[in-house]
Amino acid sequence: MSNGRSFQNLLNNLGQNLAEGARKSAEATKRAEEFYPSVLNLRGKYHEELRKQGVSLRETPVQAVGAFGARLATDIANDGTRGIYWRYNHPLAALDKAVDKTVEAAIGTEAYKELGRAKTGLIGASVAIPATALAGTYDITNASEMFRPKGFAQSYAEEGSEDRRETTQPTMELFERFFLSRQGRPLKYETAKEDIPSLTPERYANFMRNYYQDKGLLGLVKYTPENLEGVPEIRMLGYPVNIASAATALGGLAGVSAALRTAKRGKQTVVQQGLPGIAPDVAEVKTGPSYTKGLTKRGLIGAAAGATAGALAGSAINAVIAQANRPKLPTTSEYNQEMQ
Repeated sequence: MSNGRSFQNLLNNLGQNLAEGARKSAEATKRAEEFYPSVLNLRGKYHEELRKQGVSLRETPVQAVGAFGARLATDIANDGTRGIYWRYNHPLAALDKAVDKTVEAAIGTEAYKELGRAKTGLIGASVAIPATALAGTYDITNASEMFRPKGFAQSYAEEGSEDRRETTQPTMELFERFFLSRQGRPLKYETAKEDIPSLTPERYANFMRNYYQDKGLLGLVKYTPENLEGVPEIRMLGYPVNIASAATALGGLAGVSAALRTAKRGKQTVVQQGLPGIAPDVAEVKTGPSYTKGLTKRGLIGAAAGATAGALAGSAINAVIAQANRPKLPTTSEYNQEMQ
């Protein structure tokens, strides 16, 4: 009888601890004010708030299990993890976040907030624009065809036309290319070879097989050792990333970080007004370090310098790879010897 009662007490205590962990998890979620309450967030304010309430896997394992269960339920109900996927399922969204984190880490949270979204956005654009230009979604040198990338068709070519490099809706082409970041579909081999003279039937067939048939990782990411121009490429939900574009982005981020971390801090004057209704006429003037003066200019210069260096290095690597992937044709003397 005593064994049965002990077991019942154990179950009751287990249930109470699980419920207590769930309650504390809900309280921590409320205090954290997360936009995406996801189980993938393994650090941050939610976990800090949970620890403040005495919940840890080592000290209170049952409560920790209850907290995780509540966290998982909150995640599912609020699309927490899916929200993160929806937010960052494009390389440019991930790059935008990386720029924000780089700037904040370099100058501090308070200075980052003071700098504002408009200025950090300019710094981010200085990294993103050259990176996207080398990704292959558009060809900056092909203005006459609405910046159509080499080897790819216009989305609004005339129906049934033999040459799909011409479009009937130039405005929509620009919208899809620069706002939706769509590259278009590959041209047929004969037309694509006019754009890319080094294109071979074998490379074209391999790329088309990868483009249309390979599922990649969960249908989200796929890799090909040779795109139409003969360089390695990763596609994230159809968006291309190659060595040159990745090196440009990384170089830009490194340039921003270096420029902002080495910035000299100027002086600023802060006037603190008195308390309304108590001492409204009292003002205190303080002079302290300015964390934002000149930072935008330094960030833009650092982004441009880093992105340029990354672009040159990445393009050089792509050129070497493309050259190595080109078919080796016999020299004139070798050809004559074979014909004899």
